[in-house]
Amino acid sequence: MSHQFTISYAKESDHNDALHIYREQFYIPLLNNKHAIYFLGNSLGLQPKTTQDEVLKIMEAWANFGVEGFFMGKEPWLNYHKKITPLLCDIVGAKEQELVTMNHLTVNLHLLMISFYQPTKNRYKIICEAKAFPSDQYAFQSQVKLHGYKIEDAIIEVHPKEGTEIITTADIIATIEQHKDTVAMVLFSGLNYYTGQVFDMPAITEAAHNAGAYAGFDLAHAAGNVELQLHNWNVDFACWCNYKYLNSGPGAIAGAFINEKHLQNKKLKRLEGWWGNDVANRFKMENSFTPSPNAEAWQMSTAPMLLLASHKASMDIFKQAGFKNLLSKSKLLSDYLFFVLNEINQPEKRFTILTPRNSNERGCQVSLSVFKNAKAVFDELLPNGIFADWREPNVIRVAPVPLYNSFEEIFTFAATLKQILKKY
Repeated sequence: MSHQFTISYAKESDHNDALHIYREQFYIPLLNNKHAIYFLGNSLGLQPKTTQDEVLKIMEAWANFGVEGFFMGKEPWLNYHKKITPLLCDIVGAKEQELVTMNHLTVNLHLLMISFYQPTKNRYKIICEAKAFPSDQYAFQSQVKLHGYKIEDAIIEVHPKEGTEIITTADIIATIEQHKDTVAMVLFSGLNYYTGQVFDMPAITEAAHNAGAYAGFDLAHAAGNVELQLHNWNVDFACWCNYKYLNSGPGAIAGAFINEKHLQNKKLKRLEGWWGNDVANRFKMENSFTPSPNAEAWQMSTAPMLLLASHKASMDIFKQAGFKNLLSKSKLLSDYLFFVLNEINQPEKRFTILTPRNSNERGCQVSLSVFKNAKAVFDELLPNGIFADWREPNVIRVAPVPLYNSFEEIFTFAATLKQILKKY
């Protein structure tokens, strides 16, 4: 059935959507006593209704057992993470031993760079995308300075061609080849936060390895959003936050991946803490570190149980829905969003879509570059019950996610945007 820019078509699409029932498992924000249209899953996912129950279980165990909650009760905290790790395998395409849930995204990025950015006199450069998320840029710059190199020499940014916001895979590979004798690490986003472009991670990884460099990715906007096969792509390391598409709460605990080929590499440097010590002798309190035989060796501090509980609540829903099913629905939602935006952008073009149209190069997010009065247009959305995102100088980002957004919401957003654009 061809797309139609009608409310009846949108409602019928929702009726035929087997995953539509999962919307009821989330709290939808209210504006003016009506459910708002929340297209901000790319910034903070909505709260599952089960989150409070999962957190309360930890609170009750704390009340009943105190510190012995790590060892007593129905779900001792010491092994709680083992309920989460298997649920992440399909989402990021990894083996259990390659995954660890810990810290926050930028902390994990720094810890992984301690291991994988070990510059030498000849190899010291980091290749990344231009307009990477600022926190990544700060991490790159501080690591380079920590090792005594100049930012302008050690950090190589790959830019889009003039007149576009999209960085081609060919340009990325050409840049890696150009610096093949001096590059130490290639570190890209999985999905660029500004444009919504998904990078060709397997091609970038292969090019990095061919140049003798490590390949890593910040998956903040990719994890839970697009298909990932970190192990099969031979990625060296990756990290991500869990508060966006993975709905684990503001400031949620984050995740990291270390390819199994590196887990037993004793030459690989690492900052270490007691929670990374092998659990078999962790509580012997010895002064020599025996690393866990898996990615958990990168853990440093005691597991934050309340954050883990919040994370588990969302992971359980992903398991119920099936990640492949969610990816299929995400593509349908995104295709419809592109269609309705094209419909309202005629006959006079009022905006351009920065996000690639090829479904293999995008996830949930679509970024609009509005030609005139962009901020005024954006400011009209919230009073009309629509949560969206603003990025300077003129970009509106929207991200309909498959767990709780609908085709009807996409239609309503487009119809509302059409009326707003007429005013400006």
